Amino acid sequence: MPKESFFKNRIRSIGYALKGMFLLLRTEASIKIQFFIALVMTAAGFYFEISATEWILQLFAIGLVMGIEGVNTAIEKLADYVQPDHDPKIGLIKDISAGAVMIVSIVASIIGLVIYIPKLM
Repeated sequence: MPKESFFKNRIRSIGYALKGMFLLLRTEASIKIQFFIALVMTAAGFYFEISATEWILQLFAIGLVMGIEGVNTAIEKLADYVQPDHDPKIGLIKDISAGAVMIVSIVASIIGLVIYIPKLM
């Protein structure tokens, strides 16, 4: 069987990534909430005419929160697959993964406050 070209392989990889992104948005409540918040913050950015630097920080924060949430979801699904029964060690892994989402969410919120509080005063 001939080896698939690099280009075809990349296109296929992008397809898998898009499938995963849409699966997350369609099935996971937490990412739906974060996506809604991202839309609100994007609208706020246009309304308040934030600077290019503020856009970069805001988009980075949104992407980081949603990306880490996706990784958290993958870790939880994998943990449930490996050990469907309650297991304290699996629970610890899931808690740590959720904690990572919490850390980036707090930092993203602080970035939002730094950007928008001066515009509200």
